[in-house]
Amino acid sequence: MLKIIISGCNGHMGRVVEALCAGDPAVEVCAGFDVLGTGDREFPVYNSPAKFAGEADALIEFSSPAALDGLLEFAKARKIPLILATTGYSPEQEAQVGSAALEVPIFRSANMSLGINVLLELVKKAAAVLGDSYDIEIVERHHRRKVDAPSGTALMIADVAAQSCGYQAQYIYERHSTRHPRDKKEIGISAVRGGTIVGEHEIIFAGHDEIMEIKHTALSREIFAQGAVEAAKFIAGVEKPGLYDMSYLVK
Repeated sequence: MLKIIISGCNGHMGRVVEALCAGDPAVEVCAGFDVLGTGDREFPVYNSPAKFAGEADALIEFSSPAALDGLLEFAKARKIPLILATTGYSPEQEAQVGSAALEVPIFRSANMSLGINVLLELVKKAAAVLGDSYDIEIVERHHRRKVDAPSGTALMIADVAAQSCGYQAQYIYERHSTRHPRDKKEIGISAVRGGTIVGEHEIIFAGHDEIMEIKHTALSREIFAQGAVEAAKFIAGVEKPGLYDMSYLVK
């Protein structure tokens, strides 16, 4: 049976991961990490990774960028693979992740949904075919509690489109500060925050007398948790250090 640690186990996503693992005979949660304390749980909870002395096959991280340093040190010291599902990392932290991946397998994705990662393939194809004949706009919507904007998923979509569209794209975040017609090489990114929206991402390809839209709507957090558990099953069997992503699960 696969032994999983949940970092951020007292948070919304941590509890969803816990519930999924409880219903999956192939995995068990052997420990949790959370700065808020232990609580009444079926497994031991530590406020610091350094306090865990047991065995584990993988660690799923759904907490905060502030936890990254301790988790990377823990993973490198114990050679335990990481699944990083947190968004909002700084460029310096992204570099830290890349450096740690030289020593331990790390599964990194801004969105753990299998559907979103199929959408990325569709965006890649559309951007390559439509090129600079169509304007690309991305609109993402999330609940009022989400801190980072635009979402990591929106940026991931923009990156895929930029790599495939055939020109050097410039990202424009909202348009309140611009006073000029849209440039053909722009990719617009807009963020909406409100209510309890789990997550929506819409990609608009606007051409002459024609509009094509690709959209993904998350109806529950369970899809992200399920993807993280599947990633844990995959990464636990990986021996070679490196950075891995959802493309390994949607092939």
